[in-house]
Amino acid sequence: MRIRDWDTNLRVRLGAELMMNTTYWMFFPFLSIYFAEEFGKNKAGLLLVLSQIFSVIANLMGGYCADRFGRKRMMVLASVGQGFSFVCFALASSPWLQSPFLGFLAFTIAGVFGAFYWPASQAMVADVVDEKDRGDVFAIFYTSINIAVVVGPILGSIFYVSYRFQLLLFAGLICHLVGLILSKWTRETVPQQRRTTLSTEGKWYYFLRNQLKDYSLIAKDKTFLLFIVAGVLAGQTFMQLDLLIPVYIKDFVNKQSLFKFGDWSVVVNGEQAFGIVLAENGFLVALLTVFVTKWMGRYYERNVFILSSIVYAVSIVIFSQTHWVWGLILAMAFFTFAELMGAGLQQSFVSKLAPEHMRGQYFAAASLRFTISRTIAPLAIPMTVWVGYSWTFIILCLLALASAGLYWVMFYVFEKQRSRLIA
Repeated sequence: MRIRDWDTNLRVRLGAELMMNTTYWMFFPFLSIYFAEEFGKNKAGLLLVLSQIFSVIANLMGGYCADRFGRKRMMVLASVGQGFSFVCFALASSPWLQSPFLGFLAFTIAGVFGAFYWPASQAMVADVVDEKDRGDVFAIFYTSINIAVVVGPILGSIFYVSYRFQLLLFAGLICHLVGLILSKWTRETVPQQRRTTLSTEGKWYYFLRNQLKDYSLIAKDKTFLLFIVAGVLAGQTFMQLDLLIPVYIKDFVNKQSLFKFGDWSVVVNGEQAFGIVLAENGFLVALLTVFVTKWMGRYYERNVFILSSIVYAVSIVIFSQTHWVWGLILAMAFFTFAELMGAGLQQSFVSKLAPEHMRGQYFAAASLRFTISRTIAPLAIPMTVWVGYSWTFIILCLLALASAGLYWVMFYVFEKQRSRLIA
């Protein structure tokens, strides 16, 4: 499906969200460094866990709010709310006020608004795009996010250190602009029947209670439960991309020469080195997602899932053994390859497990791999104080290998269940 054939809502959103995501990725990857420096690693890790708990709760409610109050209304509200949050964050890092606690509070509120934005945005795609074309539309939005992940950190490595106040203020203004664009040039798409049904189902906490009840039923599927647990263990590795890894690079990478030709050289510090490594990740994801997904599709899912976890472990080992910027670039190449190996196959595996009448609930429950992982993963930052970087990396490596073992057990259970059904 060509972009020119898209609904106007989606064309407007594609440009607006690319602008917002690029600005966001100019400073977001460096915030774990900021909080670790301001609060200390112990307190910073615990605060980030607390921040993610609020986002998880908001994420659980995001779909309900999008259905009850409308996609457009929630997206506009979330954009404007994020805008005010980033402006407050900017003021907390301004020449007139230095308040890390206010900055953290603003960051947490921005995360809550972001958790309300994305369910509405995903639902809008389903509202206006035929089922056969949704994969293509989601892929283009995913690619635009990874373009932002490439461009944003490169620009951020240049501007963040010296112009954090201006950058955060600019992000707030961009979010307000996106809210205005969505308000003026998009229309509401929520089916009226769905909104009416929700209005007769009772209070919001009834919806939350029913959703948790659905999760408890899904948890009785042993194969799927193992899939979730293995995903959470593996997630402790890949969630460190914007948590532990930037702090590690900041601590150990001093000024290094990236390129040198005669008397001319490009010298990078820790923040700039991390910006390069993160941009590498986004570039490789944008460039190779389709190719690696098709390549991995030739092999049995069990082997791909297990190998992906092992490659994650290898990447963590390489990270832990080098402070050289080119060594970090090599480690990120392994890290990204592990990410891409299972990206497409995991979604198709969930569809195999899910009964047709519960497919939506299974996909929603599958996202718990990421929400739970992101909630727990910040503990790696204070862990470097408790046991040191070496042991922290060893623990992350062991968790990745443990996820490989759980994937093997999961497929053993899956094959037994399938053979029993066939018999």
